[in-house]
Amino acid sequence: MKISHGINTTVKSLQHKKVSAMKLIEIDKDRYRKHLRVVFASIAIALLVISISFSSLIIQLFSTAEADHFWHNLAGVFFAAIVVAYTLHKLRAHPYMLEVVYVWDLKQQLNRIHRKQKNIEAAIERNSHDAMIIMNYMYRGSKQLYQLDDNTITMGTLNSKINALDEKMQEAGIDTTTDDYEPSMLQNF
Repeated sequence: MKISHGINTTVKSLQHKKVSAMKLIEIDKDRYRKHLRVVFASIAIALLVISISFSSLIIQLFSTAEADHFWHNLAGVFFAAIVVAYTLHKLRAHPYMLEVVYVWDLKQQLNRIHRKQKNIEAAIERNSHDAMIIMNYMYRGSKQLYQLDDNTITMGTLNSKINALDEKMQEAGIDTTTDDYEPSMLQNF
């Protein structure tokens, strides 16, 4: 029996096709970090420039110098947040954003699993095939995130959990990969 846990899809193959489910992909750590820094710096600069500009425009058009400008400034920040969120949504499919969006989406998916983890772990004890697929995905996705973020503090614990799950899957005769995971499986827990 073979248990395959590898990340079977690469970034290059995903750039030209749409993936229906959240699959683990191999990404370049240095490229991801570089793009993440640029994206976050761009967000911060855009929020600053747009909020100050819009606040100043509102103050010029609708206020006096003596008035309290708190609400005008708050409106500028709110407007800037909307513009930045809209821009990020529109740029989500851009190839430059691929790694950053992938990690954001992976973190959201792992959070969904984490919220149901207690029930999933109980189902693993009953040798539930779906529960093992879900936890296999969670552990391996978490491991990828830890490696991307250089989070080595808890890597030992995570590797122990992966090994214990691998043994449990072998005992149950379950052969699975991370590609077997479908988000709809969570509805059963």
